[in-house]
Amino acid sequence: MNILIADDEPFMLKILKAYFEKEAFHTFLAQDGEEALNIFYSNNIHLAVLDWMMPKVNGIEVCKEIKKQSKTKVLMLTAKGEDEDELIALQSGADEYVSKPFDPRILILRVKKLLHMDNQIAIGNIKVDIDSQKIFRDETDLQATNKEFHLMRYLIENKGIIVSRKALLDRIWGFDYFGEERTVDTHIRRLRAKIGDHLIRTHRGMGYSLEEPHE
Repeated sequence: MNILIADDEPFMLKILKAYFEKEAFHTFLAQDGEEALNIFYSNNIHLAVLDWMMPKVNGIEVCKEIKKQSKTKVLMLTAKGEDEDELIALQSGADEYVSKPFDPRILILRVKKLLHMDNQIAIGNIKVDIDSQKIFRDETDLQATNKEFHLMRYLIENKGIIVSRKALLDRIWGFDYFGEERTVDTHIRRLRAKIGDHLIRTHRGMGYSLEEPHE
């Protein structure tokens, strides 16, 4: 997903870039409204995070132009806190309005909701869509099997924790499954071939864990 972030405060841009890229978004940064519009016209932007008070062209005018030209979602950031200001932002076409100061984690959640990503989990370049039960790598559908999807989901739910083969068998195959525990190894190997070797760690004699990728 491509996110345009426009704010005339370099420190704010740096913070938001770090948070969004940790969630596997691709960010485009602008320090004024004119630069924001140039980026919008030159790239496929899925959502724009716009500061209201920017040089050259303010966020409200940028929002109006974006909405006139596309269906791109817009989230307005502002230090203004009056109800009337929120009304002006929403009337300009903004889909969401967030007052400064704010917690970047809350902003990420608001963005995901706007993009209907509430039930999507990103780990590095891997995205797991809970609703469709699909796993994507760099936006490409990996055609994961039912067992591979549920293995990935369970490992994500227990991220950083060693999960035994028996626990995986009981959860994914069911308590009444009497097959070999090595079945888990086979499916983990196939899952790794699709998502990459770096996410799932083997703990000899213990089980597996899902680890965050290193930057």
